Amino acid sequence: MPRDLPTDAETREILSRRRTRPMPRPAPPVGRSLAPLIRELDEKFGRGAGALEPRWREIVGEQLARVTRPQKLTKGRAGSGGTLELRVAGPAALLVQHQSADILARVNLFLGAGAVDKLRIAQGPVKPLAAPAASTKGARRRIDPLDAAAEAELTKSVEGAPAGLKAALANLGRAVLSDQAKRGRR
Repeated sequence: MPRDLPTDAETREILSRRRTRPMPRPAPPVGRSLAPLIRELDEKFGRGAGALEPRWREIVGEQLARVTRPQKLTKGRAGSGGTLELRVAGPAALLVQHQSADILARVNLFLGAGAVDKLRIAQGPVKPLAAPAASTKGARRRIDPLDAAAEAELTKSVEGAPAGLKAALANLGRAVLSDQAKRGRR
């Protein structure tokens, strides 16, 4: 025989007598938990050769960057400077050996004073560095002149702008209209 459902009053009374388990607290964010450990490891071991790789061209210059790669960075004992192992293309090893003091100075400038005391050279094939991204900052694009009607309309449209902004808006307008005209010709 089916049982009748309790009324609202009976339900409240049942729930008031029954103890429920409190909701568990959510886990703290992982980043907050790992931050002290990462800080401790960074102090203990420092940044490795992986930190040097992306900026290697800036650190040692274009000529040396073509023939060398940072391979391994070992930390010295008792807080002394570490050893940087470089992979060097065969015949360039002598050049690197003669410039080792300069390379160490540049690497220490990047990693911090006293981070590296010795340079170990390992001869072998060196993979080419990725070409640096071509910067468009400061590059000027050639803007074709507008026809007289378009120039007059552009001048009329920027007439109400403040004086300091008028020239910039006119240049922007010329570039946009010139670009639209080029696309229309294709």
